[in-house]
Amino acid sequence: MLEEIQSLGAHLIAISPQVAKESQVTAENNGLTFHLLSDLGNKVARSFGLVFQLPSDLREIYLSLGIDLSVSNGDDSFELPIPATYVIDRGRVIRAVRADADYVKRMEPSDIVTALKSISADVA
Repeated sequence: MLEEIQSLGAHLIAISPQVAKESQVTAENNGLTFHLLSDLGNKVARSFGLVFQLPSDLREIYLSLGIDLSVSNGDDSFELPIPATYVIDRGRVIRAVRADADYVKRMEPSDIVTALKSISADVA
């Protein structure tokens, strides 16, 4: 699907609150071939209203699973972004969006391609 997105002249970019070193490990471990940017302190996510604080009971669960957000994100805020997908055209207009606190509910890649094709049709 990434190839199809790129063939439409688009770029896939992921933004994470992880520090650069952690993002690099994530990219390498998952074989990511797209840009993964660091949003230290969730500044970008906060500007979109997409930040929540992890409740203390969940912090303990994360730690028991070996997930230490203070190391991954470089601070002790225990804040995470709500997963969101934006399709933004060259004029910086948001053409499609999906944001959901349930991290398994994401925009389908086919919906991203449909939005990109719509943008291409509008430009033609």
